[in-house]
Parts: sequence; structure tokens; C-alpha cells
Amino acid sequence: MTFTADTKSVVIGGTSGIGKAVSDTLSTRSGTVTVASRATGLDVTNERAVAAFFADHGAVDHVIFTAGSAAPGGAVAAVSFDAAKQAFDTKFWGSVAVAKAAAKHIRPGGTITLTSGFLARRTVPGTYVKTAMNAGIEAVAKILAKELAPIRVNVVSPGLTNTEAYAGMTADARVAMLDRAASSLPAGRAGAPEDLAQGYLFSIDNPFVTGAVIDIDGGALIN
Repeated sequence: MTFTADTKSVVIGGTSGIGKAVSDTLSTRSGTVTVASRATGLDVTNERAVAAFFADHGAVDHVIFTAGSAAPGGAVAAVSFDAAKQAFDTKFWGSVAVAKAAAKHIRPGGTITLTSGFLARRTVPGTYVKTAMNAGIEAVAKILAKELAPIRVNVVSPGLTNTEAYAGMTADARVAMLDRAASSLPAGRAGAPEDLAQGYLFSIDNPFVTGAVIDIDGGALIN
């Protein structure tokens, strides 16, 4: 995909973690990159606010959604519906709201890239909210790829990645957790945001990729 001075990219959730790595990488190319998140005042759980955001920005070429949510862990019988719904409102319904609003403004040759996670296809007790939410995103993206064609719609599915999502842990606990993951993964290490950013760029750059789930998980799904 050719980037020119007129190319406009939007990264939702681009102020931290994987999203920031994506926006930083896109910023090295021609064109402009707009970053939006809750930190910049965009609430993706508000469909009207999302629609107004894209209406204000006009024509765009590439939209990337990396906004995440603190999905509660625990057995199905133990997790409160309110906590589960809140997680879905941000990541799942936020993804749908962004795709729905952005599609009206994407120029020919444009793309939408969403974000799921390896738990979408990995059975781990106590993670049903993440599993259902990410699996739902992957399923909806395939439908969008058909409904919105020729706009290309893809999903990047990250594995364990060293981001601010673990900022609540002590430094020692965080290092220990990442080291344990590294020792169990075929890739021999946890992911870095920059590793994931390459997947989003692949989905944008390759004109023959749509309806795809791009796994960048260090081999977690083959473990």
C-alpha cells in the first residue's frame, strides 16, 4: 500500500502499549496519523461520540483499533455480569462502533484492523470474558470483510505482550511473569509492542489480505 502526503491513518487506543507502537511506526511514513483514546477524550462505548469523531475527521484511509479493556477473570459462575458487560462495551462494542462509523469515511483502498487476542482460540479456565470477547471480534471482522468490501478488514491477535497493561504489578512480579511466559513459548520470549505493530502494518500493506486473523503470539496457540 502506497503512503502519500494525503494518507490519513487513525489509531484508536494509540496513546499507550501496542497502539502507541502502531502510531509511532505509521508516523515514520508519509501522511498524517491521528491518535484517539479515552485519554484524549474519545469514549468508544459512546456510539454517537464515535460517529461524531469520524464525521469531524472526514475521509480517512486506515483505521486501527487497539483499545483494550480490563476484562475480569474467574469462573463463569463467579464473574459479575456488570464487570463482563463493561469489558465488552469497550473492546467488543467499541470495535463495532468504530468499524461502523469509520466505514462511511474510508477512501478506496482503505483498511480497518481490529484487535483480538490468543485466548479467542485457546481454552483456559477462568478467562471466559476474554475468550468470548476476542472470539466475537474475530467473527464479526470476517463478516465486515464481506459486507464492507472492497474495504479490507482484518484482525491482529496478540499473545502476551509487555505493555502498560501490567503496570499494576510490582517490577519484580512483572519480570517474573514475563520470564515464565518466555520459558514456555516456542519463540523463547514475550512480545514487545513493536513486534505487534508489524502485524498491523502487514494488514495495511498487503492488498490481498482481508478477513484474516494475524496471530502474533510467540507460538502460544501451538503450545
